[in-house]
Amino acid sequence: MKRRAILVAVVVIFALLAAGLFWRAPLLSALGFAGEDDRYLGYVEGETSLIAPPVAGRLVQRPVDRGVEVKKGDRLFVIDPVLAEAEVARAAGALDEARSRYENLLKGKRPEEQDVVRGQRHEAEASLAMAETELQRQAQLLEKGFTTRQSYDQAFSQVHQLRSRIGSLTAQEKVGDLAARPDEIAAAKAQVDQDQAALAQAKKRLDDLMPSAPEDGLIENTFFNTGEWVPAGTPVVSLLPAFRVKLRFFVPEEDVARAQMGETVSFTCDSCPPDLKARIIYISPRSEFTPPVIYSQTARTKLVFLIEARPEPTQTKLPPGLPVTVAPLAK
Repeated sequence: MKRRAILVAVVVIFALLAAGLFWRAPLLSALGFAGEDDRYLGYVEGETSLIAPPVAGRLVQRPVDRGVEVKKGDRLFVIDPVLAEAEVARAAGALDEARSRYENLLKGKRPEEQDVVRGQRHEAEASLAMAETELQRQAQLLEKGFTTRQSYDQAFSQVHQLRSRIGSLTAQEKVGDLAARPDEIAAAKAQVDQDQAALAQAKKRLDDLMPSAPEDGLIENTFFNTGEWVPAGTPVVSLLPAFRVKLRFFVPEEDVARAQMGETVSFTCDSCPPDLKARIIYISPRSEFTPPVIYSQTARTKLVFLIEARPEPTQTKLPPGLPVTVAPLAK
């Protein structure tokens, strides 16, 4: 009798276990909790910015270290700037010279030079007044026969020369108040523009040798130390902005049709706060084999589709490589 009771109890236990396995998934689904088989596995990936100089040079400063948080505008590193600074100084001097020439062409002569011309004109006018008096006297004497025709002609020529000189000095005085010819001014202005462009180019080369952080972010890695030679185009530091973190998770082919661009998904990770959200930004157009990095006994689907989602950067910091579990897509 006792053995029979034990046998009945064993049968009942097995029946309850079978019923629990059979009804567990529908029950959890009805309660709003998906089973492990319904969730999608993935990980966090960071899109780093590789900061590199455009020209080769020796690294003279690197004020940031690996793992340091930087703000937008913080200096990241400095490549030896001696030659670039000299080029900026040369371009600035050339621009000052061209600008001075251009401004000089816009002006007339100096007031002191105009005073000299004006004084010469006054002197000629005084001489003309005396010459005209002498001409009148010579004309009267010639009528009376007390002078020669030659003396009269000399007085007449003197008056004519002085009048011409006064006209020339008056014209010089007016020209002195004018600027240079339009063509000369235009050529000087073009030279100023050219030198301004050369200065801007030299400053840009100098700025490229001492770049600043384009965004707030984390210095994920450094590749050179102070004193080392950096080839052109080779990254010196890698920067990870907070908004460049994304989730990469894999969805079975039977679920991928429910994924929509811009849709919000929920996800969890170890030691993370609850209610984390991310917005889908990419859905792979083709399937792939399940990556080994996310393979588990509960994710045995061979063909999956990659989906990327951007989490809100204000929620929590997600380090790259952190495994995540994404809730099922809405049906």
